[in-house]
Parts: sequence; structure tokens; C-alpha cells
Amino acid sequence: MPDKEHFKLVYAYHPGETLREKLQEMEMSIKEFAIRTTKPEKTINAVLIGESAVTPDMSIAFEQVTRIPAHFWLNLQRNFDEYVARQKREAICQDEQTIEWAKQFPYVAMANLGWIEKTRITSEKIMNLLSFFRITSVKAWEDYFINQALKSAFRISLSGAKDPYAISAWLRQGEIQAAECKTKNPYSEAALKGIIPKLLLLIKDQPDDFAVQLSDLCSKAGVKILYTAHIPHAPINGCTRWIDNVPCIQMTDKQKRNDVFWFSFFHEVGHILLHGKRDVFLEDVEHREALKQKEEEADRFAAEQLLSHNAENEIIQELDGAQPTKQFIVDQANRYQTHPAIIVGRLQHSGIIRQDSALNSFKVPVNLF
Repeated sequence: MPDKEHFKLVYAYHPGETLREKLQEMEMSIKEFAIRTTKPEKTINAVLIGESAVTPDMSIAFEQVTRIPAHFWLNLQRNFDEYVARQKREAICQDEQTIEWAKQFPYVAMANLGWIEKTRITSEKIMNLLSFFRITSVKAWEDYFINQALKSAFRISLSGAKDPYAISAWLRQGEIQAAECKTKNPYSEAALKGIIPKLLLLIKDQPDDFAVQLSDLCSKAGVKILYTAHIPHAPINGCTRWIDNVPCIQMTDKQKRNDVFWFSFFHEVGHILLHGKRDVFLEDVEHREALKQKEEEADRFAAEQLLSHNAENEIIQELDGAQPTKQFIVDQANRYQTHPAIIVGRLQHSGIIRQDSALNSFKVPVNLF
């Protein structure tokens, strides 16, 4: 994280103070100085008491009379203007609306993950949050995440979300990760479709480093995979969006189960292959009506990739109303070249297997970090 203090002026003097000292040194009256610079005496007085700024034209005039370079006067004015602007910016920390806004974020969790600096001071939290989101006010945050002011690049509104604050923080962290992530090749739809068989093999074998292999495979197809830790009050498994014209899949470890993870992943792949670049798709977040159909299409795509509808029907017919044994699940997983957890998850979704079945032991935890 950048050292914000490096950019911050502790204090800056208005150039009028320096001018007053110089006039005293030269033993020159304000009236005489005004005549020599051909500036109104009223203007010189305004500069001396800090009510008027030194302009480029004035700085040249001051240089000719005082022998102090014009850039010196302009630098004094620039530093003073920046100092005043920063003072006004910091005053936002006293605004009650802004203080309440900052309280809504899971700040401690974000800080523990290294997303933001640790602090217990409210004013510092506010400034850190504004810096994290790269915004200047609560209104800017609302316009970006709630009011859809940037329709061309971020077509989603979190206005209906239970906790837009935590979700917006999770999304923003994804943007930061995306900026640091590079793909091995430009995006190619054909390439993404081409790696699906290899992705399915990852599911079947579930190696310890599957997250690394998954990221590498997708990078070759021009897709960024972003693993973003789950934070409280952000009920998200995954997100799909295009950042700088590159498709990005942002995944979390919220569920920590391989069957849920892989369904969520292929759901996001479905969005990339089936839908446009402008929408942002957040899994497990209530969408506006226009996006619900696309969510259903992505669900069907994911289901078909993991275990085809025909394969599911064949398994159900073979069971013929009986409850599957562990050996039956293993045999079917081998038959359809997938992981047993995928079979169990699908049969649970269809109501064939109870959610609390002992067959849940086939579901293995995922480790993304």
C-alpha cells in the first residue's frame, strides 16, 4: 500500500505571508508595490491577507519587483491550494453520514486480509475506505455501486442486496487483483471451449494444486481467474465481468466444497460464453428481472458440463427408486469421468439423495489460498 503521508502537506503558508515579509525587508509600502507591479492596491491587499491567489501574471510582476523567481510564488500558491483542498477533504471525516457509511463495512475482516490498513480511528477508516474504492465521497460510492451511474462499464446495482457494503468491498478487491493479473494469451472463445475437457479432468482428479492448474489453463484461454477470500456479509460464490476488455471470473472460498465450487465456476464460464461483456453477474445475489434468464441459462450450462442431463437420467433409471451405495457412486463417477461429489450433488439437487446423507463424505474441501 502506498504511504499516504508521503503525499500529504503538514502545513503550507499562503504566498501573502512571504510577500509581507519581503515588503518589510525592502521597506516598501503596499501602495508603492502596487504601483510598481501595475496591480490594484486592493488586489495586493487581498493577497497579503490570504483572500486572493497569486496568478501566473502576478508571479511575473512580483519577480520583477522582488527579484524572487515567478516559479517560487507559484509553488507557494500551489502548495497552499493543495493544503486547503486536503483540509476540506479531511473534514469529510466529521460528516455523520460518512461516519455511518464507514461503519457498514466489515473493516476488521478487510484489514486482516490485507486489503486495507488496520486502524481503530474512525477518521482513518474513512480515508482508507475512500482510498480503497478510489472515490472522494459516499455519493461517489452510491453512484458507482447503487445508482448505476456508470452504465457502460458496470451494469449492476447492489440496491437490492442485503449488504451492498461488503459485496462492493469484495468486488473492489477483485478489481485490484485483476489489475495485477496477466493472461498468457488474449481471450479466445474457441480456446475457452477447448480447455473444458482439461477442466473436467481437474474435477475428476481434484489435485491439491487444482487452483493453480485452473488459473493456468484459463490464462492460456485469455481468462483471468481471481481468488478472493470470503468476507462476512458477502454471500457470494462467484462473479463474472469484463475488466479492460478481459473476461474475469472471481471466485471465493465461501462454501469450501468441491461440488459447489465447480458448479459456481462453470456457471461463470457459461456467462462468458453465452452472454455479453456489459453485464456483471453476481452469483447468489438477487438480480433484476432482465438478468434472471441469463442466470438460469448459466445454471443449465454448468449442470450440462458437469453431468449431462442424459447421464443423470441414466443414473436415476439404474437406481430404479433405490438409494445409492458408496460403491454405486464411485462406479458412476468412473463411468462418466467425474468426481463422486458431482454425482452426489446432482442427485441431491434432484431429490434422490437426502441433503444429510452419509454420501456427503465424497465431498472434499477446496483450498484456493
